Amino acid sequence: MDAARLAAIDAIVAEGIDRGEMPGAVVLVARGGVVVYLKAFGRRQVEPTVESMTVDTVFDLASLTKPVATATSVMKLVEDESISLDDAVAEHIPEFAANGKAGVTVRQLLTHQGGLIADNALRDYLDGPEAAWERIHRLTLRAEPETRFIYSDVGFIVLGELVERISGQSVHEFSQQQIFEPLGMTETGYLPDQELRRRAAPTEKRDGEWIRGSVHDPRAHHLGGVAGHAGLFSTAADLAIYAQMLLGEGQYEGIRVLNPDTVELMTAAHTLPAGGKRALGWDVRTGYSSNRGDLFSDRAFGHGGFTGTAMWIDPQFDLFYIFLSNRLHPDGKGSVNRLAGRIATVAAAAIRD
Repeated sequence: MDAARLAAIDAIVAEGIDRGEMPGAVVLVARGGVVVYLKAFGRRQVEPTVESMTVDTVFDLASLTKPVATATSVMKLVEDESISLDDAVAEHIPEFAANGKAGVTVRQLLTHQGGLIADNALRDYLDGPEAAWERIHRLTLRAEPETRFIYSDVGFIVLGELVERISGQSVHEFSQQQIFEPLGMTETGYLPDQELRRRAAPTEKRDGEWIRGSVHDPRAHHLGGVAGHAGLFSTAADLAIYAQMLLGEGQYEGIRVLNPDTVELMTAAHTLPAGGKRALGWDVRTGYSSNRGDLFSDRAFGHGGFTGTAMWIDPQFDLFYIFLSNRLHPDGKGSVNRLAGRIATVAAAAIRD
């Protein structure tokens, strides 16, 4: 890797902070199993007091929850033959069959081709989790499965429920036991403890209080902080372990959490009806891919999160980058996807061999 080229990341992030796109950020780049760039920039909190950003800051990952916690848990269940990708979801959640959804499969939800609405109304969640699940199960399809790509939080909320129906554990408990704890990812999970909350980057205010170490997503919040689409917290170092596990075909430092063929299945691209590509839980090339940069190979996969997070992994280049920010702090107006994409381009351009 070319250190001088990597140093260009400094100016990109500084420019974003100056423009008010985020108060601060943590950026990590790794290649060949080695972290080649890791820096913290700016501030993790600007109100009510100022705190500097640190490399061990804990971030609300938002939709990075989808691949890292939920899709990985689903793939673990597929590997164990507890479910099949082509199972109808209603085989395991009979209530989900209502209103024409009986044929929607696990694979279709993982690739956002199940025909579900992007988000159901927030009011559906205000009467408690039990009522929320009843309303989710009664939803109608917006499109016939595999005829449209509709990026759907609802689909991953259902996948989180599926993990619980199959395993008897919430997606929080299952991902901890099967993925994060074996890998030594001690700072990753739902519902962070008090010590991790102290290092968390706040987002916005809810009910007059700053959201810090509690999920920003309102639907995940009303589901108790644990959901298939949002709620996961982590640090750059922990996410690097996860990314390296995928580059290691399911293994990290002698600990195997997925088989190589499971990783290949999870990260292989599926062509979408109107063009573009997704993998199982991952983005590959769609309208959501501005954070992938211009130079990653066709084998690259990644994802972003509403709170200002992104991670892309490229097996062909043995490379990944992680960008973590709390772009919503303090006023909800930040924007970082294109900035993260510029960092990805620099990371790939720094490859010398």
